[in-house]
Amino acid sequence: MNAPRVGELNRNGWLPAREPPVAALVSTYPPRECGIATFTRDLSRALRDCGVRTWVVAMDEEGAGYAYRPEVRLQIHEDVVEEYRAAAEALNRSDAQVVNLQHEFGIFGGEWGEHVLELVEALDRPLVVTLHTVLPDPPPQARRVVRTLCRRAAAVVVMSPSAVDLLEDRYGVPRGRVHVIWHGVPTVEPLPREEAKRRLGLEGRLIVSTFGLVSPGKGIEDVLEALPMVVMRHPQVLYLVLGETHPNVRRREGERYRNMLLDKVRVLGISRHVRFENRYLRDEEIVAYLQATDVYVTPYHNPDQIVSGTLSWALAAGCAVVSTPYRYAVDVLSDGRGVLVPFRDPAALGRALDELLADPQRRARLGERAYAAGVSMRWPRVASRYTVVFEHAVERVAAEAAV
Repeated sequence: MNAPRVGELNRNGWLPAREPPVAALVSTYPPRECGIATFTRDLSRALRDCGVRTWVVAMDEEGAGYAYRPEVRLQIHEDVVEEYRAAAEALNRSDAQVVNLQHEFGIFGGEWGEHVLELVEALDRPLVVTLHTVLPDPPPQARRVVRTLCRRAAAVVVMSPSAVDLLEDRYGVPRGRVHVIWHGVPTVEPLPREEAKRRLGLEGRLIVSTFGLVSPGKGIEDVLEALPMVVMRHPQVLYLVLGETHPNVRRREGERYRNMLLDKVRVLGISRHVRFENRYLRDEEIVAYLQATDVYVTPYHNPDQIVSGTLSWALAAGCAVVSTPYRYAVDVLSDGRGVLVPFRDPAALGRALDELLADPQRRARLGERAYAAGVSMRWPRVASRYTVVFEHAVERVAAEAAV
């Protein structure tokens, strides 16, 4: 949906601001290695392309010492509650006309990230909350945090239709306050898969891949256990595990999970068919690998996962996808855009991979449908939707203040 022009009423009947508002984004931010940080960077860039001026309040870990770009004006150390209140006061004095809070429990301090409420309760600017997680059966404190954020917000953004139902049914948030805006993705130009493989030195291989920060719960071990059956019929298969261990996991337990995966590769005798790229990949590297991928896999274990940036990127690149049926995968892979297999079932996963790798025409059909879905998720469209939500939030708060 394109942002309305000045003086044009949209279908909801409200008049947008005369010019796009200045937006402050509260989130993690690069160089912190975090999916939400990457999301916020990309959203900020796309918003600026839509004419929205943006700047950032970065959530920091104690002692991290990140060297931020100039767009980061403020920092909050996640465990220092006083800094949340100080940030709210600074936002209230700033040029920000709307504040967009990217919410994930793990990036804020306190029990279930409750310190963030210190910021939102002291804020006098219109608030738009983007929820990256919506738990179906949350503990009481988690429910309180989300309900307070949604009550305080002029608008709430989620990235899948399932999240709208959960917010209404489990948190009492009216669905009229909630906007579905898909996870943004880059614009990926079509490239013949064999050419993409040639550029990466992967000629002659059938490529299965998974990318993202590696952590328990990603289900990578299920793919490894499925591979011996797949290799019997497709000896040219290569499974790429692309990405470093999640920094939080590495701090807590080192490389225990990755080492378990490496041990499993050795025990299963599939070393020639698995390659780990243990580093944080640049965007252009991720796109290059996805363009070379025959089948992309998200074998995640959490059925309640409400968004996946990696799956969104795979759609943008036109990959045939095999996934477990977590909430976001069910939402985006419906209508024949992918193949769903049961959780923690390597045999079913192996059968799905075998069937797709044996059928290039079916892979091509799935890839075409995935690519078509990915077009609607491209950052220019996503930023345009956010611009409308921001303008609406500013107008709503101004109208309420005038009453």
